[in-house]
Amino acid sequence: MGCASLPRVRGGRRAAGAWACLVLAAAAITGSAPASAADAAAPASEPETLVWDPWEPMNRGIFAFNMELDEYLLEPVGRGWNFLVPEPGQKCVSHFLENLTMPVRIGNDLLQLKPIHAIQDFFRLFANSVLGLGGCFDVATWRGMPNYDEDFGLTLGYWGVPSGPYLVLPFFGPSSPRDGVGRLADSFMAVHTFFLSFPILAGAFVVDTVNARALTLEEVAAERASALDFYSAVRGAYVQFRRGKLEGSGERGAEDAALEDDLYYFDEEEEVRDE
Repeated sequence: MGCASLPRVRGGRRAAGAWACLVLAAAAITGSAPASAADAAAPASEPETLVWDPWEPMNRGIFAFNMELDEYLLEPVGRGWNFLVPEPGQKCVSHFLENLTMPVRIGNDLLQLKPIHAIQDFFRLFANSVLGLGGCFDVATWRGMPNYDEDFGLTLGYWGVPSGPYLVLPFFGPSSPRDGVGRLADSFMAVHTFFLSFPILAGAFVVDTVNARALTLEEVAAERASALDFYSAVRGAYVQFRRGKLEGSGERGAEDAALEDDLYYFDEEEEVRDE
């Protein structure tokens, strides 16, 4: 919570923003996953899979920095957490922190003029809070309730705001100008941040980020090993993820909801090459 108000708002379960635990000064920023560059003002004649990345040299430099940070800090900490906390406990932490961000989703449902979705998300919040022991267990998904994983970046896209070019942020990873604004807006919509002190919020954010990294150690390692160009693979997977969420009105199926978010939302392995 895909970053985040503390904890970050997941945009695909999660939240880009896996780096943000390392920058507590930025802890109030919401980490909804940035939107697809396919929504940007790229020429309509270009292939659908072409990513608008005019800042690629800068993005690659920031990406390399993030990778070094992950290799020497976040991944080792995640492995330590994985050793100390069993997987059921990690999933409980993930569900609990995600449940705190449900008011943000409901708010974005309403901003997109989707009252039915807002009602369904409210009942999801109620079911998981009461029957799921404060959100530790995702009872709503088990019962087949829909999950409309909306964020303000998707809300802007819903109203026709273009995403702008692909952008990699230090610590936060893949992004876009539109969803950079979305992160900030979602942080102000996170109700729990008004009632908890900064040290508690910062601590929760750190735990959330480390926990998410621990849940995806093997998946990220496999992606790194298999991709010919890891930057392009991350960019392609990220863009496709956000495009799918925007076209699907933010809804996640039960299978997607069961997957814990990883560092760069590898919901499917896809590499996009520049022409």
